[in-house]
Amino acid sequence: MSARPDTSIKPDAMNYTRILTFILACATATTVSGCFKPPRGMPDESTISYDGRSAVPPDCAGLARPSVLTDAGWHRPEMEWGCATYTNLAAQVAHPRDLVAPGKLAPADAAVAASAVHRYETGHVIPLDTSTSRDSK
Repeated sequence: MSARPDTSIKPDAMNYTRILTFILACATATTVSGCFKPPRGMPDESTISYDGRSAVPPDCAGLARPSVLTDAGWHRPEMEWGCATYTNLAAQVAHPRDLVAPGKLAPADAAVAASAVHRYETGHVIPLDTSTSRDSK
């Protein structure tokens, strides 16, 4: 017989430790997940305007909100929530006049869609126009 003390962990204690670790991890994740939400009262996409020629993104200084985050006691600079998003969205609007007076949504043209599916299924796909399209290389 060996004089070694019994140092094995009992299965009940191991399960308890795993459950406790899981609960603590979930609580930490829940707490941290709320740290970086934008402040309330932020403007929506209606802040993008139309000047008669193009879409105009909002003034980013108007979107600035003081940061609630601190770094070693020092407050971080203001954050301009949504500035990049609204600026990119304004740059991507195909028909800026639609921001002011949106056109009516017409129904899909079923004949054109069916023709495209038929060409695809029969192997008669119309190739891309190489003068206006890029290769996938």
